[in-house]
Amino acid sequence: MAGCRGSLCCCCRWCCCCGERETRTPEELTILGETQEEEDEILPRKDYESLDYDRCINDPYLEVLETMDHKKGRWYEVVKWTVVFAIGVCTGLVSSGAELMVASFTQAPKFGVVEAAVEECSQKGCLALSLLELLGFNLTFVFLASLLVLIEPVAAGSGIPEIKCYLNGVKVPGIVRLRTLLCKVFGVLFSVAGGLFVGKEGPMIHSGAVVGAGLPQFQSISLRKIQFNFPYFRSDRDKRDFVSAGAAAGIAAAFGAPIGATLFSLEEGSSFWNQGLTWKVLFCSMSATFTLNFFRSGIQFGSWGSFQLPGLLNFGEFKCSDSDKKCHLWTAMDMGFFVVMGVIGGLLGATFNCLNKRLAKYRMRNVHPKPKLVRVLESLLVSLVTTLVVFVASMVLGECRQMSSSSQISNGSLKLQVTSDVNSSIKAFFCPNDTYNDMATLFFNPQESAILQLFHQDGTFSPITLALFFVLYFLLACWTYGISVPSGLFVPSLLCGAAFGRLVANVLKSYIGLSHIYSGTFSLIGAAALLGGVVRMTISLTVILIESTNEITYGLPIMITLMVAKWTGDFFNKGIYDIHVGLRGVPLLEWETEVEMDKLRASDIMEPNLTYVYPHTRIQSLVSILRTTVHHAFPVVTENRGNEKEFMKGNQLISNNIKFKKSSILTRAGEQRRRSQSMKSYPSSELRNMCDEHVASEEPAEKEDLLQQMLERRYTPYPNLYPDQSPSEDWTMEERFRPLTFHGLILRSQLVTLLVRGVCYSESQSSASQPRLSYAEMAEDYPRFPDIHDLDLTLLNPRMIVDVTPYMNPSPFTVSPNTHVSQVFNLFRTMGLRHLPVVNAVGEIVGIVTRHNLTYEFLQARLRQHYQSL
Repeated sequence: MAGCRGSLCCCCRWCCCCGERETRTPEELTILGETQEEEDEILPRKDYESLDYDRCINDPYLEVLETMDHKKGRWYEVVKWTVVFAIGVCTGLVSSGAELMVASFTQAPKFGVVEAAVEECSQKGCLALSLLELLGFNLTFVFLASLLVLIEPVAAGSGIPEIKCYLNGVKVPGIVRLRTLLCKVFGVLFSVAGGLFVGKEGPMIHSGAVVGAGLPQFQSISLRKIQFNFPYFRSDRDKRDFVSAGAAAGIAAAFGAPIGATLFSLEEGSSFWNQGLTWKVLFCSMSATFTLNFFRSGIQFGSWGSFQLPGLLNFGEFKCSDSDKKCHLWTAMDMGFFVVMGVIGGLLGATFNCLNKRLAKYRMRNVHPKPKLVRVLESLLVSLVTTLVVFVASMVLGECRQMSSSSQISNGSLKLQVTSDVNSSIKAFFCPNDTYNDMATLFFNPQESAILQLFHQDGTFSPITLALFFVLYFLLACWTYGISVPSGLFVPSLLCGAAFGRLVANVLKSYIGLSHIYSGTFSLIGAAALLGGVVRMTISLTVILIESTNEITYGLPIMITLMVAKWTGDFFNKGIYDIHVGLRGVPLLEWETEVEMDKLRASDIMEPNLTYVYPHTRIQSLVSILRTTVHHAFPVVTENRGNEKEFMKGNQLISNNIKFKKSSILTRAGEQRRRSQSMKSYPSSELRNMCDEHVASEEPAEKEDLLQQMLERRYTPYPNLYPDQSPSEDWTMEERFRPLTFHGLILRSQLVTLLVRGVCYSESQSSASQPRLSYAEMAEDYPRFPDIHDLDLTLLNPRMIVDVTPYMNPSPFTVSPNTHVSQVFNLFRTMGLRHLPVVNAVGEIVGIVTRHNLTYEFLQARLRQHYQSL
């Protein structure tokens, strides 16, 4: 069978395979581009880079600190708070502009024309023409949204999984670029206007994150003419903090919930958090909320400064009718129903996630490999089916319901009354006077208006209508999420869940006789149950819903419902965002590891095959390392040799390295330790090569030839760059496992910057003659540092020496080889690390831990190997 390799007998896909079979670890399968067919899971890819959140306290950074007095430090904080405020204001402006454009696309142009045609054709019998008009609008808008995704593929979806990865410490290519923001904002406008079952609130989170990432940089890759000499905030650390603030501002603008937005940024994304960041994120969320409120209230009601519309999605005021004295928003007896609804919501959410995951895998195998036009055709197909379902269901399946004379939504100045105006939320398709079509009222309205109808409409919705609407909307929303258009999932889940909750309330009222219950409360709890079952959020979603309803008494039932929904859904699968993160192969780190992982130590999961540099290294060696590896950081080491004096004779390079080793406080004098047999780190023989090598002439004509020979020759200064080559049989045990004293860590971007700027000294000079770069010069090319393959070799002298010690991080976080995995994981995640060296008791580096060594799949593979070795 296809699932078993080289076995003597195979039972089936789910049964064991007898005999010997070829087994590969998950990381080996990832490298080979294969997956385990038994589990059918996509493993984390190794081409995702991590963010450098750990601060590099090198000499240029210390020089900046020495020149910064108290006043400059306070000025820096003022600038940072000003930037945070600007991020919130800009996010609020983007959200208010998006709301205004969606209304201008849908109300008069689309719904107005279609409704007028339906009313006219209901008498003349030309409904086919009304359907064609609706199809024309929807297909055109969806086509434009798909084209924008073709321009920037990262703009597809809600963007929450990608932002979650970024805040977790993974650099997703193109996720925070200006082009992504433009395609995202305009694309989601067309998606919503095209009638797809998607929301614009989710993409607002992505939009806010892009604003947070780009605004503090005062430059743009897409618009290269926009360049300001602003050297601050040019690091992954500052950028990630601003992205946290921008993402929170996006959700605050979407729901008018600044506190919930702050908790969302903490719960769903950031692996590193502190008190100062909490204040900045909350301030940014408040700024976005009040900016959106200011402009929406002024534009819609003409009363500037009244602050009546806090968010894009307004749940309105939950209030019993004054005439019904027995009505209560909820009672203690209702809590039992809420728990049951939470269980059902968790089951429905797990079903939604399972179906959507299968659809996503099908797209990855059968749609994405094909020409990009196929993705556009899929989006148009979904739009076509959705339009047909909406039109036919509204015309055929809807019932005419009697409308209460006091039917309205009380929400300050926002009231929905029964009129023939195109902005009316109540649709009377094919129904006589004083009645309305309940199915058309839900389908032929913006999703926010339909949610308000389910929350606050005094009139009733038929149980059959609610059941049919729930099933159709559930299936179409599941099919829609994942196509090549910008799309959110918050509002579709809320609307679908609100219909489920309203259905439960109708059943309890009509068939059980519980007339005292408030339908709006059950609709809200149903929305929370389904949304919690889909996204599996708890703390932040509870506060968001409480702030959106402006009703603190709903806190306990919402919290219990969300917890029950999450626990129920977690029995079957992960949340929808975690599923899509896994499908992309992003190495996302969870909050903590499993308890059984403490059977492993750092020495069991570290990468022992090290590629390292010396404190004083020739340019030819640096070019060789950078061009033949893909590592993003290199340990700076010196070798512990017993016969150092012999190697010092006549070689300035060796003398510099040995002097640095002797002067370093990290140097330990001790006997050599033999490496574990699992370590296959073949150390550099550069020192021996330099002694035996004939010193070539430094004439300019020979520079390129010498570098070319250095890059092409088989016997390189770093044999461990070629894993298929074994060390020479003549090597002694000392040469095979030579102890390496660890002095610091230097990044690839730093090495390339040093080469590009010509930071080096000749062998006849001392290292003090080497040019010094400032902190601003080191960060000038951020975030697009030059690539080593773009370096002009003719401008380099391969015999020159680079002193990397002023620019390396001399005190990175390190762990002992005997450190338990849970301690390694907690240190790596909470401190936002990218590389974690493993150093033994005598100061020798024995390995390095990266993000991929801490992924769930990698740890599981190492644990299986641990059990096999017992």
